Amino acid sequence: MAGLARYAIYVFDYGAPVGFRLATHHPERITAIISQNGNAYQEGLSGGWNPIQRYWKEPTVENRAALRNFLTPEATKWQYVHGVQDESLVAPESYTLDSALLARPGNNEIQLDLFLDYASNVALYPKFQEYFRTHRPPLLAVWGKNDPFFLPSGAEAFKRDIPGAVVRFFDTGHFALETHAAEITPAIRDLGAS
Repeated sequence: MAGLARYAIYVFDYGAPVGFRLATHHPERITAIISQNGNAYQEGLSGGWNPIQRYWKEPTVENRAALRNFLTPEATKWQYVHGVQDESLVAPESYTLDSALLARPGNNEIQLDLFLDYASNVALYPKFQEYFRTHRPPLLAVWGKNDPFFLPSGAEAFKRDIPGAVVRFFDTGHFALETHAAEITPAIRDLGAS
């Protein structure tokens, strides 16, 4: 981000902790945060994380192997369409491309390593929350309320640390932009106008 002195960040899923790290390292640069199913709270983690959390606690060969089902084409498609009211709104290219990228040689092991490393993000939740409380950046949480991994309570929790946070729920799943970009875009514009 050479040359950028001030910027807003849009964070989602695995990218959320990356964005929150940027914010905690350079709070003076952050003008706003849009979090789309980008969690920073323990209560935002659903039971879908249980097998991954088991792997964090006991990184055994068996617990690692139990996560391989997350990497199948069927699981990838499920992540895109779970909780979506009209699956025809989700372009098949989205999950097909993701599946093709996941199928590259050696990538399964990288993904399993990322599952294990995700514990480092959860360990930073208190630091992220302290940043939110201290700096109170304008924050918009736009959330697919049917997300199987990041629960609505994770979105609501932002208000605890940033009382002015705006939280909007959409009747969709994890990949909310796939089905609700037309509704989310004005919410982002409204944040910029305030």
